Amino acid sequence: MTRARMPRPHEVDAARRDPRLLRAVDERGLDPAWRTRGACQAVDPETFFPAPSEPADAAVALCRTCDVQGACLAWALEVGDCHGVWGATTPRERRAMLVAWRAENGTADRPAEPLMLPLIRLIAPPRRSVELAPVGARP
Repeated sequence: MTRARMPRPHEVDAARRDPRLLRAVDERGLDPAWRTRGACQAVDPETFFPAPSEPADAAVALCRTCDVQGACLAWALEVGDCHGVWGATTPRERRAMLVAWRAENGTADRPAEPLMLPLIRLIAPPRRSVELAPVGARP
């Protein structure tokens, strides 16, 4: 398994002009039910997660025909998913787009929040700290 590298500045510049990223910026948050209408619904999910040595051409070609391509890519960039094919992009392309996406959304300075953290906060809210009175003190 190879380690993913940070995108080079020229790759990030190219990503900023990529029409797929521009479409994702325009369509983010517009369609919360985009997954139900994706062209990928009738295809084996393994198609979208090829081994590193296998081409992703079939998945990218199918994504290019999809009506929800922008919303799909916006979701992948929002959660920072760098595995598989999302919105007609490969993981390498999305790494460069992710730098531009975070700069656009003002989140470039802070690390991405883990996906489960909001769910954990809902299930187990933070405990309140209790101050202990010194021994012998009256309330």
